[in-house]
This record gives sequence, C-alpha cells and structure tokens, in this order.
Amino acid sequence: MNQATLPNPGQHFSFTTHSKNIPGNLAIWAAILSEMSEFAVMFIVYFIARVHNPELFFEGPTRLNTLAGTANTLIMLSSSFFVVRSVMAVRDDQLKAATRWLWGAVACGILYLIIKYLEYRWNAAQGLETETNIFYGVYYYVTFNHFLHVGWGTAGLVWVIYRINSGFYTKTEHEGLVNMALYWHMIDLAWITIFPLLYVIR
Repeated sequence: MNQATLPNPGQHFSFTTHSKNIPGNLAIWAAILSEMSEFAVMFIVYFIARVHNPELFFEGPTRLNTLAGTANTLIMLSSSFFVVRSVMAVRDDQLKAATRWLWGAVACGILYLIIKYLEYRWNAAQGLETETNIFYGVYYYVTFNHFLHVGWGTAGLVWVIYRINSGFYTKTEHEGLVNMALYWHMIDLAWITIFPLLYVIR
C-alpha cells in the first residue's frame, strides 16, 4: 500500500467538518432541524384539529386580519432578501454595505413584531381568543411561537451587525453571518407555511 494514502495518526476530525458546498456548519443545521421539527409538530396538531373540526377551520380564517398576515408575509420575504444581500456584500468585502442590509432586515423583524402585536390586539377586540374555539387556539399556539422566533432572530441579526462592526467577520471569515442567515431563512420558511394554512386555506 502506498504510504501516502495512509491516514495521518495525528490528524483530528471535528464534528464541525462539512462539505464546502453546504453553507454554515453542522451546529446550525442541527439547530434548524430541531426548530423545524418543532414547527412540524405544530403543523401535525393543525391538521389533526382540522380533520376533526372542519367547520371551525373553514370559518376561522374569514375572521382573521388577512391584511396583517399578507403584510407580514411581504415583510418576511423582504427581510430574507436583505439578509442574502448582506452575505453577498461581505463576500465582496463591502462590510458597511453588509451592515446596512442587515439593519434593513432588523427593521423588517421589528415591523413584523409590531404588526403581529397589533393584530393580536385587533383579534382580542373582535373576541377572538385562545378559548374561542380550537381554530383560534391553534392559531395562537403556532403564531405566537413564530413571533418568539422572529424576536430571537432579530436579536441575532443585531449581534451579527456588532460582530461585523467589531472586525470579527471579514471577506474570508464570516461563518457566523452565514449561520444567522440560514436560521433567518428557516424562520421565513416557517411563516410562508403558516400564512396559507391559517389565513388562506378554507
């Protein structure tokens, strides 16, 4: 056997090793899988409840504020675009531009939270509470969980901005930004699934 093909006994392998074709590291993908599993359980609860209460799930969306849901959908899509542009800017060594794009995503996150809060208040004024029926119980269960994720994700974006401004991330070393972008896209994807299920499908 050619000695050159033998493994180096002093070589160590890390669980963070990953293919260069896959963005981020294994830790963030494990976190994303965990979060998506949580949302998957919520969607299973939704479909089980829907099967057993078709009339409530037919009427329920008609009483929700579809305008608020649509606005937040556009906001989430815009925020993901801003995050992608930020990653592209860092790779082009345009760090100031990267932070500007991220601040745009942060603004979207904050706006999403404000609209969702106002929507909850509007729902309460219409008498739509968790105790109203099973549809609204599921609605609050799913959307409030997503609300928390948007809050955490927005705080994470601010942390990434701090890291860029402090010189921790550069054109060649910015895995933390990529990880945050992946996490934010997961939050966006979750909402893109939630919106039609709760606001559109009758």
